Amino acid sequence: MSGVPFVDLKTQYARLKPQIAEAIQDVLDDGRYILGPAVTKLESELADYCGVRHAISCSSGTDAIIMPLIAYGIGPGDAVFVPSFTFTASSEAIILVGASPVFVDVEKDSFNIDLDDLNAKIAATRADGKLTPKAILAVDLFGLPADWDELNTLADREALHLIDDAAQSFGGVYDGKRVGSLAHVSCTSFFPAKPLGCYGDGGAIMTDDDELAELLKSIRVHGQGADRYEIARIGINGRLDSIQAAILSVKLTILDEELAARDHLASVYDEELK
Repeated sequence: MSGVPFVDLKTQYARLKPQIAEAIQDVLDDGRYILGPAVTKLESELADYCGVRHAISCSSGTDAIIMPLIAYGIGPGDAVFVPSFTFTASSEAIILVGASPVFVDVEKDSFNIDLDDLNAKIAATRADGKLTPKAILAVDLFGLPADWDELNTLADREALHLIDDAAQSFGGVYDGKRVGSLAHVSCTSFFPAKPLGCYGDGGAIMTDDDELAELLKSIRVHGQGADRYEIARIGINGRLDSIQAAILSVKLTILDEELAARDHLASVYDEELK
C-alpha cells in the first residue's frame, strides 16, 4: 500500500503537461540551452513576483547561498551566523568559502533563528576576537519567514550582511512583502520538492542591489568579465539550464493557487486533529 505523497509532483505535472511540453519544445527549437531566452524570461518573472529589481538564476539552492558569500568577499577568518536547526546546505556553503559558521539557537515555536541568542553570539564572537563577524544567514523554516524587521535592524546596527535562505518559504509573505525582498539578498532552491520546483536542480538569488547583481552574474559563469574568455575573478559553474527555466516559468503561473490550497489543507488538519 502506498502512502500519500508529501509533494504530489505527478498530479501537478498531469495538470500542466501541455504547457510544459510546449515550453520545452520552444527551448529545443531555439537551441540555446544554457542562459538562453527562457532563463532571461524566468529571471524577469521572478523579480516581478518578488518585487525586487534583480533575480539571478543559478544551478542549485546551495550555489544560491555560495554566490553571495563569494560576492561579499567572505572567507577564512570570517564568521557567518546561522541557525543551528536547518538543512546542511546552509552551513555547508559557509564552510565551502572558507568561513566559519557560528551556530545560533532557534525559537521553540517557529524553529527560526532566535534573536536574543543571535545578539549574544555576535557579542561573544567580537569579544573573542578569533573571527570577524561578517554576515547573518537566516533561514525561513517550514515556510514561515523569520522576524525580518528585527533582523534588518540588527544587521544594520552591527554592519553585517543579511542573507535570507528562503528555500522553504518562496511564495510566502511577511508584513505585506514577498519573500525574496526581505533581506539584503535572498536565496531560494528549485529542488523538485520546494514550493516552486523544477524537474532537476536549480536556484535563484534576489536583490535590489544593482552592483551586487552584476557581480553575481559574473560569479555564476566562472568569474566572467566583458566577454566569455575574460576571467575577472574567481567564480563557479553555476548556470541554470534553459529547459529547467522554461518549466519553472510554467509552474510559477500556478504557485499562488497551490500555496492557497496548501494553506486550506493545513487549516483542515489543524481543525480535525484537535
